[in-house]
Amino acid sequence: MNKKTAVTLAAATATAIAAAVPLALAVAPQAAFAQSDSHYQPAGVLSLSAQASAEVPQDVVTITLFYEQEANDPATLTNTLNQRADAALQKARGTSGVTTRSGQFSIYPSTDRDGRISAWRGRTEIVLESHDFAAASKLAGDLSSVMQVGNVQFSLSPEAQRAAEQKLSGQAIASFRDQATAAARAFGYSSYSIRDVSVGHSGVPPRPMMMMAARASVDAKMSAPVALEGGTSTVTVNVSGSVQMK
Repeated sequence: MNKKTAVTLAAATATAIAAAVPLALAVAPQAAFAQSDSHYQPAGVLSLSAQASAEVPQDVVTITLFYEQEANDPATLTNTLNQRADAALQKARGTSGVTTRSGQFSIYPSTDRDGRISAWRGRTEIVLESHDFAAASKLAGDLSSVMQVGNVQFSLSPEAQRAAEQKLSGQAIASFRDQATAAARAFGYSSYSIRDVSVGHSGVPPRPMMMMAARASVDAKMSAPVALEGGTSTVTVNVSGSVQMK
C-alpha cells in the first residue's frame, strides 16, 4: 500500500466514526428515557381498601347417621352394613323437603396381641340434608332406632351466600368511594378517577356439631326429634384498588 492510499483510508475511517458518534448520542438519551419511563409512577395515586361484613343465618342442616358392627369375616360384615343402610334409606325415602344419600362406608380388621386378625369392624353412613330443620330433625329421630346420629352441621346455601354478597358489595363499594372522595379532598385535590379495582368475597366455613347418641336396645323407641338450632356464617366482601387524584 502506498502513502497516498493509506492517507485516503485513514480519512474515510475518521469520517465514519464522526458520523456514528452523533447517532450513538441520539440513541442513548432515547434508551435512557425509555428505561426511566417504564419505572415512572404518576403523582397523586392513592391505594385504598374497604370491607363490608354481615352475620347471615345458616339455612342448611346436614345430619350424618351411622351404624357400626363387627363380624368374623368381611363378606358377612359388608352384607350386614348394606342391609342396615338400605333399610334406613328406604325409610327416609319420600320425606318431603329432605334429601337423603349414602355417606362413607369402611371396613377394617381388628388384630390380637400376636398381630393376627381376630375380627372385622365396619361402619356405614347415610346423610340427611335440608333447608327445613324441623323435617330433618323429625326424620333423624325416626331413624334413630336404625342408625345413630354421628354429627350435625349447619351451613349457608349458595343462594343465601350470593344474596348476602350482592348486598354487601354495594356497601363495600360505597365505602371505597367515600374513602377516595375524603382522601382526595384531604390531599388538596377536587376529584379522582379509578385506576384499578377488585372485588372479592369470603365466608367462614360451617362448624360441625358433634352429637353422640346412645346405642338403642332392640325394643327401645327413640322417635323423638333431634334438637336443632343453626348459627350464623360471616360473609365478607373486600374492595381494593387505586385511584388517581385530580
